Order: sequence, then structure tokens, then C-alpha cells
Amino acid sequence: MQPASFHRLTMACIATTIFVSAFLLFQVQPIMGKYILPWFGGSTGVWTTCMLFFQVVLFAGYAYAHLLHRWFTIRGQVTTHVILLVLAMLTLPIAPSAEWKPSGEESPIGLILLLLVAKVGFPYFLLSSTGPLLQSWLASSSYSNQPYRLYSLSNIGSLLALLSFPFAFEPIFSSSQQATIWSWAFAGFVLLCIVSGVALSRTSLGSVNSVDDPVSRPANTSSEVVQTIEMKRRLAWFGLPALASMMLLATTNQICIDTAVIPFLWIIPLSIYLISFILTFDSSRWYSRRAYIMLAAVAFTALYFLKLVKFESPLLLSLGIYFVGLLGACMVCHGELVRLKPNAQHLTSFYLTMSAGGACGGLFVGLLAPLIFRGYFEWQLSLLACILLFADCYLRESAAWCRIPLRFKIASAAAIVLIAMFALDLSSSKSNHQIAVTRNFYGVLSVNRVSDRATGNAMLKMVHGHIVHGSQFEADDKCDLPTAYYTSQSGVGRLLSNFRKDQSRRVGVIGLGAGTLACYGRSGDLLKFYEINPAVVQLAQEYFTFLKRSQASCEIKTGDGRLVLEREPSQCFDVLVLDAFSGDAIPVHLLTKQAMVIYDSHLASDGVIAVHISNLYLDLRAIVDGLAEEFGYHSILVDGPDSDIDRTALKATWILMSKNPQSLADAVGGQSPASIEELVGKPVLWTDEKSNLLQAIK
Repeated sequence: MQPASFHRLTMACIATTIFVSAFLLFQVQPIMGKYILPWFGGSTGVWTTCMLFFQVVLFAGYAYAHLLHRWFTIRGQVTTHVILLVLAMLTLPIAPSAEWKPSGEESPIGLILLLLVAKVGFPYFLLSSTGPLLQSWLASSSYSNQPYRLYSLSNIGSLLALLSFPFAFEPIFSSSQQATIWSWAFAGFVLLCIVSGVALSRTSLGSVNSVDDPVSRPANTSSEVVQTIEMKRRLAWFGLPALASMMLLATTNQICIDTAVIPFLWIIPLSIYLISFILTFDSSRWYSRRAYIMLAAVAFTALYFLKLVKFESPLLLSLGIYFVGLLGACMVCHGELVRLKPNAQHLTSFYLTMSAGGACGGLFVGLLAPLIFRGYFEWQLSLLACILLFADCYLRESAAWCRIPLRFKIASAAAIVLIAMFALDLSSSKSNHQIAVTRNFYGVLSVNRVSDRATGNAMLKMVHGHIVHGSQFEADDKCDLPTAYYTSQSGVGRLLSNFRKDQSRRVGVIGLGAGTLACYGRSGDLLKFYEINPAVVQLAQEYFTFLKRSQASCEIKTGDGRLVLEREPSQCFDVLVLDAFSGDAIPVHLLTKQAMVIYDSHLASDGVIAVHISNLYLDLRAIVDGLAEEFGYHSILVDGPDSDIDRTALKATWILMSKNPQSLADAVGGQSPASIEELVGKPVLWTDEKSNLLQAIK
């Protein structure tokens, strides 16, 4: 018989081990996500792919825990787990080397998954199995009869890991330092796990019940009824986490599309997801079915109303509504899940089924949705599935509803979702007058035919999400006119119209769009476009004629502009245009000190850099000013033109930078109209390892 003090010390060690494992499990997600984000164009697909990987490996870890639980004694489980933990330490550190950077020719999803498997797969796999393993060991010992509460504790560790990243680790430590700290912390966790396992193996029952894994069966029930109950419960164990996972990833995608692809906006939705686990698994008093259904319903109704009236709500208000809706949906999913949890004997089976559902939800959003949808419809479909769940929750107390066969309910729900998919696709194409649409890793891209609001002439517009990336008149006498952000009175329009009028020029452009800037090309000029999205290149060449009709020689390089330039010899550009920020999901890695080193090496001594910083939610002036100050550039801001005067224009903000002040004077035709001003304010310098988008929120 062990003394009470030994029991308390052992329980404290076990709780600490579970907490630390969960902390490391969720700390490594934003670390790795931010580390590789610049290598893959800053796309929302980077985070979705990372989340897919982590969910699938989490399922693999739970499967490993379940099999150990069934096949080995406690002592055998501890020995096996410790050996694998020691082997995992040999894979450290987790920081990927530069050899993993993409060349632009491989599949982004495949390379991201391969990189994560190689650098963090084995440690993450073992960390994910620790919680269910230790809880099952506790359930087979004399220490605790409430192992499910430790699941709540593990989620608290996960939540603290996520929240500490943007507010503590990211501002203080560089990405490489974060990876090093994590690697050392993993070594400490291995030591804790060894101590906990040895302590538990000394006082365990010696073996684990390895009987079949059905849920507890009620007495005096026929085998047919028992089978029905078991199927319903196991389907719920799978389906509820799958829906919560879909809502998490779809909401995160939607938020990043509307704002920016940064770890902070990955972390908050995931934190809400974890909070719902913490509350529901801790105690039933935290979950009220009707209250959370109403909370989600109000939030989702408000979101759709704002989108319907096309109201440009403040950033914090939009984010708040998204987050409230996600919290309500996750609380309902996980609250209903906890009501169906089995006794501790079947704990690992429950966790295994639950993690399988979460992984399948991730597979749907991360892999299937881009293949089967032409638009971002997964959020709407996840929301529809939540509405069906809410209706089922309300109707469950009705005797008539309970008599409807389960297979009929599932078939009806599937039919509703399929009809909704067709309706969404049809309504999107008609309302936007789409003549072409495509979706890939980088998002949804479409070409729409519209009428110009001033002249009524037909125009083609290239749209990425809800951001216009170029437009062109279809009439032959107007098709060479620059429009949108690139009119002759815009910052880049003045630059390309006035700079070096009597000389041939070398112009580099990061971001092709519809190819509008090609219309400024003169005979003898070279315009070199860098475009990461192959679909943009295809649509620009197939539906727009700017590139074909340009007097200049036009070249297109496919791949992330920064990475391609990094591999090229100096291009000696007279003008380098950075036009990758007109969308709200900005690629942060193109505005860092390391990126500016590359731009500077490719610019002629008196050349000009033009940066397009138009953005709905973010003010990037201080960031660009920080680069100018660091590298000794003079800079001016050109705001306009007035879209009420030039009806073909979209209001654009451009910053022009050069080491030669005369080049800036030449760029604006020697004039200083009211729309041109010196940059003012405190400059902010971003680096690849330290960048905080909160500094740029308007």
C-alpha cells in the first residue's frame, strides 16, 4: 500500500505530464505554420494543410493509444511508449532547413505534408497519444475515477499554448528560437512521462481489460435494439467532432480570406474550439443546449445580414460575430458529444472515434472541398449542417421524431446538403456573371462580365475571392485603357508613364493579375511578371489581351516572386512593382527585411520600387516606411485617383521608393499634387522571424 503523499505526488506528476504534452502539442502548430508560411506564398491553404496534418496525426496517436491499451499490460505500455519517446528525441530539432523551400514546380500540399512528417511528425504523434494513454492508465489504477476531467486539463494546456504564442513567444522570440525552445521542452516532457509511467506501473492492476469495446448495454434489451443504440452512439461520436472540425477550419478560412493569413487569426478560432472542449468535458453545468443554439443562431443571422446588405463592418465587429457563432456551434457539438460519452473502460475507443471524426472534418475542408467546389462553400455547408443538428436537438424530445429511422434522417440530411451545394454554385455563377471560375491551393479565381457603371460598356473583371485583380474593356477602342488600381493617375500609372520616357526600361512586377500594367510597356521595354498562382496566368492569357497587345516584351515566371528572385541573378530593374497586397489576405513575407534585401539586389542604383498597399483593414504605410528607413530609401505616398472623377478607377494607395530623390520627382512628372505626400509616423520593421500584423490594423 503506497502512502497518501506518494499518491498525491504521482497524481501531480501525471497531471503535469498531460498538461505539458497538450501545451507542446498545440504550441508547435503555430510555430511550424509561421515558419513555412513565407515559403508557400502566404496562402490560407498553408494553415488548412497544417491543420489537416495535425488532425490526421492526432487520430494516428489516438489509434496507437487504443491499440496499446488493448494489447499490452500497463508495464508493457509504459516500456513501449518510453522507448518511442527516446527515439523521437533523435529527430530534434524541429526547425526545417532551407533545403525544404519549394522550387515552384511541386505540389504545395504534398510538400507541406512531407515537410511536417519529416520534421515534427514523430514527436507530434507521441505527444498526441499521451493524454488518452495516461488517462487509460489512471482508469486502471487506484489513483482516479474521473479520467475525463483530465481531458479538460489537457485542453487548458492546449489553450494556454495557443494564447501564449501571439502575446508572449512571437513578440519576444524569433521563429528559430521558438523551435529550439520547443525542442528542449520536448526533452523535459520525455523525462516527466517516464516518471509518470514508472509510478503508475508500480501500482496498476497489472493488466488492462481487453474485451470487446461495445458501449454499456442496458438490461433486458434485445440484441437488435442494442445494435441500433450502439450504431447511433458511435455515429454521434464520429459525426459531432467532424462537424465541429469543419466549422473550425471553414471559419478560419473565411476569416483569413476577409483579413490576413497570420498565426493570430489561426489561433483565436482554435482557442474557441478548445474552450468548448474544456467547458463541456469539465462539467455538464457549463452546457445549456438551448442557450448555445440561440447564441449561434443570432451570430450567424447577423453575419448573413451584413453580407446581404454589403455593409463594410469594422474588423473587430466582423471577427467578433464569427467567433461568437463558432463558439455556439462548437459548444453544441461537444456538449452533445459529452452527453454520449461511455464509461472509462471504453475511454480510448471513444477518443479514437472522436479523433477520426475530427480528422475527417479536416480532410473534407483541406482536401475534398478544393476538388469538388468551385467557390468557398464549405463554410455555408458547415453552417447548414449545424442548422440540421440544431433542429435535431430541438426535435429529439418529440416521440414522433424519435420513431423516424436513423437511415432516413441521414439520407434526408445528405440530400439537403447536396441540393444546397448545387444552389450555392448556381447562384454564385449567376449573381457574379461568371464566364470562368477555378479553385486551387491559392483560392477561388473567377472572370466576370459586367457593365461599366459610367459608360455601360462591357468589361471583364478578374476577381480573387471578393477582391478585383484587374479589369479590361472588351471594345477594341478601349481595351488598351488601364483601369482599376492602375489608371494613368494612380501611383504606378504616373511612374510608368513618366519615368525614363526616352529610354528602354526593365520592369519587374510581383503579382500578375489581369496583366494591366503591360499596357504601359513601350517598344524596347522588358516587363517581367512573377506570379505564384498558375490559374492567374492561365486566365490572364486566355481572357485578357493586355499581355498580347503590349508593345513591350513580356515574360512570366511562375512561383512565389520572392523565392524566384532569390534564385535569379540580378535583374537590374529600373522599376520593381510589388502588387501582391490589394487583397485583404496579404502575404506578410513580401514586406520583411529579408525580402527587401532581395528587392534591393535586383534594382538599378537609381531605380524605383512601387508598393501597392490598398487594403480594407490594414494600413501598411508604417511597414513600408520601416523598410525605406532601414535601407536608405526616400519614399512618397500617392493616394488616388478619385473614383468619382475617373469612373474606370478604383481608389488605390501606392508608395514609391528610391535611393535617388530625383527618380521620385521624375516618377510623378515633377509635380507634387495634393495626393502625393511624404510618409510620416513611426516606422515599423518586420523580419521573417518577427512580424506582428496587429501593428498594421487600421
